Amino acid sequence: MIRKKRSFTVALSLLLAMSIVLSACGGGKNNSEGTAEKPVELIWYTIGTPQKDVDKVMAEVSKYTAEKIGVTVKMSMIDWGDYSQKLQVMTASGEAVDMMFTSSWAFDYVQNARKGAFMQIDDLLKEQGKGIVDTLDPAFLEGSKVDGHNYGVPANKELPAQEVWRFNKQFVDKYKLDISNVYSLESLEPLLKTIKENEPDVYPFAVDKNQMPYVPYDYVIEKLPMAVSLDTTDYKIVNVLDTPEMKQILNTMHKYYKAGYIPTEAATMDSMTDVQTTGKWFADRATSQPFADNLWSASYGYPVVSTPASDAMIYNWSVMGSMQSISANSKYPEKAMEFLNLLNTDPVLRNMVDSGIEGVHYKKASDNVMENLDESKNYDMPTFSLGNVMLTYLNTTDPTNKWEEFKKFNDAGTSAPLLGFNFDTSKVTTEIASVQNVKEEYWAALMTGTVDPETYLARANDKFKAAGLDKIMAEAQRQLDEWRAANK
Repeated sequence: MIRKKRSFTVALSLLLAMSIVLSACGGGKNNSEGTAEKPVELIWYTIGTPQKDVDKVMAEVSKYTAEKIGVTVKMSMIDWGDYSQKLQVMTASGEAVDMMFTSSWAFDYVQNARKGAFMQIDDLLKEQGKGIVDTLDPAFLEGSKVDGHNYGVPANKELPAQEVWRFNKQFVDKYKLDISNVYSLESLEPLLKTIKENEPDVYPFAVDKNQMPYVPYDYVIEKLPMAVSLDTTDYKIVNVLDTPEMKQILNTMHKYYKAGYIPTEAATMDSMTDVQTTGKWFADRATSQPFADNLWSASYGYPVVSTPASDAMIYNWSVMGSMQSISANSKYPEKAMEFLNLLNTDPVLRNMVDSGIEGVHYKKASDNVMENLDESKNYDMPTFSLGNVMLTYLNTTDPTNKWEEFKKFNDAGTSAPLLGFNFDTSKVTTEIASVQNVKEEYWAALMTGTVDPETYLARANDKFKAAGLDKIMAEAQRQLDEWRAANK
């Protein structure tokens, strides 16, 4: 794909022809040996707090990938809260980019696939992505198809989603708190009360504006109030704000807010990351995976423990929870797929991208076990977002059977009712935009318990209906009924 200047001399033409013949005779050699071409530079945008040593690590990555597949890599990280908007602007403007992070929750995979932001990769997977196809549980690629085609490579990670309550273990131990019987939101109350009464500088319940209480429903569009009950038999789409489960949860959240268990500024807080760094929190809710406590503890630098808050279910958003797509604007789609294939099959590359440079950011404790060094603070990457997590080195606290347990966890997951169904919003784009505006006005305040649902829930529902929620739900129901009939 690299352009070359055209030669108009016979001698140079002959020389070029001879070099092609010699190169062909080289057969199995890699790009750096088989051709004099300069490696292709791939531009990669991914999500996460920008790290100081990204360029330093990518220089080492590029040395490796130039030898292996004839590419170098330039990574740009965009912070969590800014990622979706900045990627929307970039793709709309046609800015040069080859690969980008996408998901069900950031730079929406399904919607952007339909908008033409991503390249369809069915053929690329067959040719340059065979290792990905061989490695991934088939449910990942099948479950992430949009209108019958693949537009992204899912990370090989936990397939189901299981909600858990997480606890800062120092306070569990200090007050001898029993977390074994905690399951519902209501069952948290005596523990939160203990922390509130004894730890004035600690957030009992760490909640921010991006979180929402768990209810047993499968959402048509994440964080919009259209959903199907997890135990449905009729597959009826309902306004989840009208359900008894959600009304109870919102009342409990407001009760906790008034009691001082939830941060007063929760509805406007972008993230609890800074609070978790200081350790000034007691409990929150998170999506788990096998041995997640070890991962969280290693990341925060202090012990974290958890207990289940839901069953393990396979949702569209869990299948699409972390993906890498090739931009429709990419000049080098084949090379981009070669890189993604290597990233998902080669432990050396995967761990370099994830953990940095051996001897600088981490050291090996054994063949597949690592320990962070002091410089790791300059390169602390979100592991889940960068490809096949089952190739990453274990931490010293991880059990040797960690990845085997991941596979068991994946095999045991139960399919949510809407798995494989992707709502086409093209006929209700105006209404979707209006509903999103209402959500921006009411959602965070309701979900964090900041406002009284006895008053605000009715107001929000009136606004949602006026914005066209019923029309959206009717169109979604029509498509769901057709999808069920086609897929039996």
